[in-house]
Amino acid sequence: MFRSRVLLCASLAVAACALLVPTAQALRPAAPRDLVQLDVIDRDDGRVLPRYRHRGESWIAGQPGTPYSLRLRNTTGERVLVVVSVDGINAVSGQTAAPDQTGYVLEPWQQTEITGWRKSHDEVARFEFAALAQSYAARTGRPDHVGVIGIAVFRERPAQPPVTVTRAPRVRDTAERAAGDAASPVARESVTMSQQIGTAHGAREWSPSGRTRFERATRTPEQQTAFRYDSVDALAALGIVPRRLPLRGRPHAFPATFVPDP
Repeated sequence: MFRSRVLLCASLAVAACALLVPTAQALRPAAPRDLVQLDVIDRDDGRVLPRYRHRGESWIAGQPGTPYSLRLRNTTGERVLVVVSVDGINAVSGQTAAPDQTGYVLEPWQQTEITGWRKSHDEVARFEFAALAQSYAARTGRPDHVGVIGIAVFRERPAQPPVTVTRAPRVRDTAERAAGDAASPVARESVTMSQQIGTAHGAREWSPSGRTRFERATRTPEQQTAFRYDSVDALAALGIVPRRLPLRGRPHAFPATFVPDP
């Protein structure tokens, strides 16, 4: 996927320092339920991680060591500001997350992927599922909200007079893959487990950015969406996903052509 520069701005009373993300293909849904659609993407195979409903919450099963990204799709014909929280931490600023903080600006109908913690105008540290102790939140002394990914979305206040905005050049994005909520089995009411995984501060990646101005139409977000996540074993113990037994086929002396990474 090609990327272009993203833009930042200074804060005002109801404006936020914001990132203008690369523009992707325009997709116009027939009847969007949210201002912004959020999907979690497994970057190893490009699939949308399935969501499981449990007690009124959406859950995702993560695998330690797997890099992931957050796909954001603006379902409206206007600019929106998306404040991204991972494990209770703002993915742009590193602050303990709050809706009035900096975020990403999406152009009308724009789709893009957020691949990591922003480190500078040019780089991010990629999101990776990892053991709880290796999560960025735990390593920075903030483990209380590990295991949740969320967005807060704001519409833009109409500018009077109009504000000139430098737009990022268009880029091509991968085709959207179909995703839906997977059916959830009956929960086991008596089973509880501690959080097993979180999101690590992974390898640095190129992701150029800049600045833009965005004034919020409201002081409170018009949309808040959150996904819970944990390991497959943890979700299976809670009855959220079916317990899967390991499959062992007939062993082969020469299963691969080259030596893979450990």
